[in-house]
Amino acid sequence: MQGFRYLDDTAILRLSVDKCIGCGNCRLVCPHRIFRLQDGKAEIVDRNACMECGACAKNCPTTAIYVNPDDGCGCAAYIINSWVARIRGKAPSGCGC
Repeated sequence: MQGFRYLDDTAILRLSVDKCIGCGNCRLVCPHRIFRLQDGKAEIVDRNACMECGACAKNCPTTAIYVNPDDGCGCAAYIINSWVARIRGKAPSGCGC
């Protein structure tokens, strides 16, 4: 999915470098390759490519990564559900992530 762009500055993604042990799981599971290992720690290299799937956070053994699409959600499912709800005259019901 090289070159995929999401919505700039919307991803709710945090990385605690202090907690990171450099296992590389985030780099392996991220479908958009937004992480790299630098000096034995993960770092975010392309935050705007994040689609907030949460694979990185779920596979981090030290909870160094935080992704919460319900906290001001920017994930695609939430955006689409919001559009559909608005068209139907209803309140958005979340993303289901």
